[in-house]
Amino acid sequence: MKEPMTTEQLLQGLKHYRRIARQDMLRAPETPHPDAFLQHAERRRGVYVALATHAETHAPDEVIAHALDLYRALPFVTGTAEHEHADIKGQETALENFFLLVGLDPKTRREARSKRPKLPAAPSA
Repeated sequence: MKEPMTTEQLLQGLKHYRRIARQDMLRAPETPHPDAFLQHAERRRGVYVALATHAETHAPDEVIAHALDLYRALPFVTGTAEHEHADIKGQETALENFFLLVGLDPKTRREARSKRPKLPAAPSA
């Protein structure tokens, strides 16, 4: 991991990511799957807001640990169609962006990813 970030740097980075997610929410109608794109952007923005709120009362290393816990809890949806599971994929993208922001060691992210649960099978109709 690179030099630890201050809480202020962390909050600035999350604010930047929130702005990008907001821009994506506004351009969702122009995309091939507007509802999925909007949901993806909303979920990303929600994760950034939640992490920023957590960062206001916790040290940066505690925020990173919290983000890793959230990441481990997400079901694995890799390999599904682009517009499917937009809520989960949005959270996943937000957390991975956060890990880039804080310079998380790729090995640590891979280890957390390997502990994620499989997506529950859809009930047969």
